[in-house]
Amino acid sequence: MSKKELDREILLSVWKIHILHHAAQMPVIGQWVIRELRHHGYEASPGTIYPLLARMERRGWLHCTVDPGGGLKAKREYSLTELGHLILDELRVVVKELHHEVIEEVENKQ
Repeated sequence: MSKKELDREILLSVWKIHILHHAAQMPVIGQWVIRELRHHGYEASPGTIYPLLARMERRGWLHCTVDPGGGLKAKREYSLTELGHLILDELRVVVKELHHEVIEEVENKQ
């Protein structure tokens, strides 16, 4: 599997969880998300992140606020919606169970 295929198949889901987590703490903008993901070692391009944020907004997970005086390239801030909070709560349970099985159980066997 190529790095691009890995990003598409697996990492996009991880990135969504990451975005939901941070949007629960504060409004996020695309460039901040890109820098945050790069901080964790991911190579996320604007061509991936901006459509991802738009999809998450269309699904009702994020609410976008656009700077009214910003023109075509206005800053867009994304905040977690009530549905987004519910999704994040469910994902935290899934991630916790997965971490237990994939990490903790393996470490305990070593």
